[in-house]
Amino acid sequence: MITHEPAILRRAFLKGAAAGVGALTMGGCDQLSSSTNVKWALGSAENLNFYTQRLLLAPGQLAREYNPADIAPRFKANGSTDPQDGAYLAYAANGFADWRLKIGGLVERPTDYSLAELRAFPSRTQITRHDCVEGWSAIGKWTGVPLANVLMRVGLKPQARFLVFSCSDTLGGSLSGAKYYESIDLVDAIHPQTMLAYELNGETLPVANGAPVRLRVERQLGYKMAKYVKAIDAVDSFATLNGGKGGFWEDRGYEWYAGI
Repeated sequence: MITHEPAILRRAFLKGAAAGVGALTMGGCDQLSSSTNVKWALGSAENLNFYTQRLLLAPGQLAREYNPADIAPRFKANGSTDPQDGAYLAYAANGFADWRLKIGGLVERPTDYSLAELRAFPSRTQITRHDCVEGWSAIGKWTGVPLANVLMRVGLKPQARFLVFSCSDTLGGSLSGAKYYESIDLVDAIHPQTMLAYELNGETLPVANGAPVRLRVERQLGYKMAKYVKAIDAVDSFATLNGGKGGFWEDRGYEWYAGI
């Protein structure tokens, strides 16, 4: 798990991690495949990505925003595009009028919000590029409520370190039919561009793209931007969550921190 050491320790880690990864790489493929340090190296690479971005970017520095002319004519939908969860289908059938987003865990005022109540929060609109780990990208215009506004309303307890997003979609087949979930730390949670989006390109968010709300974390890759969000919980660790890695794909080998 990623920890948050003082800056001097971060600089020391960057030097040590770079040296360690370089030494392993020079050892050749056969040595890599049998080395007991491979897992450490992979973990160090993730930490290197995390610390490099956090050192180079100010906490509130924005991802690039684009002009309306840059918006893709079609914003690709991938992963789950038509959840078959019974409760979700019932909400979708009446336009999500009865849907509510539950917020709990390490918060001072656990609550839930309807879609109408989320829309009543001050909103933000941004035109950003979505980068998928599969190699494609698309520019879209997103409107939603900045997550920081919601967190201010519910209040975070001092021991809260991460937010976990539980979703209504199930990825089946070889992936064991597990419900999707994701997590981010509080630095990304309060970033100005991190939002619960309910509109795409000026229209109500389509089901294929994550209706009624999806997470947008513009300085990370697309798999971090959970769709079909139904609950948010503030936690102090991932130890008791599913595979313990902080996300659906992370439990299957992806990096927890997917900064770009």
